[in-house]
Amino acid sequence: MLTVKDILDALPELAAPSMKEEWDNVGLLCGRSDRRVRRALVALDPSMDAAREAHGLGCELLLTHHPAIFGKRSDVADGDPAGRTLLFLIENGISAVNLHTNLDSAPGGVNDCLAAALGLTGLSVLVPAGTDGQGRAYGLGRVGSLPEETALADFLRFVKERLSCGGVRYADGGRAVRRVAVGGGACAEFLPQVLAAGCDTFVTADVRYHEFLEAASLGVNLIDAGHYPTENVVCPRIADWLRGRFPELEVRISERHKDAVKFL
Repeated sequence: MLTVKDILDALPELAAPSMKEEWDNVGLLCGRSDRRVRRALVALDPSMDAAREAHGLGCELLLTHHPAIFGKRSDVADGDPAGRTLLFLIENGISAVNLHTNLDSAPGGVNDCLAAALGLTGLSVLVPAGTDGQGRAYGLGRVGSLPEETALADFLRFVKERLSCGGVRYADGGRAVRRVAVGGGACAEFLPQVLAAGCDTFVTADVRYHEFLEAASLGVNLIDAGHYPTENVVCPRIADWLRGRFPELEVRISERHKDAVKFL
């Protein structure tokens, strides 16, 4: 009988908890570790839509990238959306497990999936944090190269198509695109590392106005492709890993949870 604990014990093979940032919250955040699991739903966020979808599919586990409990909560009550979602999961016997910044940093995690989606090769870690048990470097962001130099306008269209973005925001650094850094989610703070790596282009999300100004003045094409699109690329990777590791487990990827940001 497969349990939540069995899956928890195996997840470090995908992304070790030791790779997470100090402030982060990963692992089993609600539910019972001895709960039997026959079906699991994978989603980027533990949203109410995803929770209801998991319930409708008869799933005992909701496995997400973002945590169901972020920061310090003083209660689990119905006074806010996160509290209502937690109550729904608990009342329906659904365990919530997540892999957050550890999956951002892990080999084969969010940033490797993002780099692969954009066709980058010759990858290295943008912000190295250490090596895993197999001697592979891990850390935030990735750096790689396109097969050939590409005009920025063409690359912007390519990014929008490959990541299914509603739109992209960007700063034009005045250069063609060849050596590219990626950072799933909010990683614009790593612009100095992008420069040090000799990149002409940086694809990330949640970029602030002054960061666009700085990038353009430094000659870097800075592309904000959205938090959801730059991280949702990891969900198929999680699902494939679960299916390979636990053949008896029925795994679905959420079809109801979508990007919260819309475009006219």
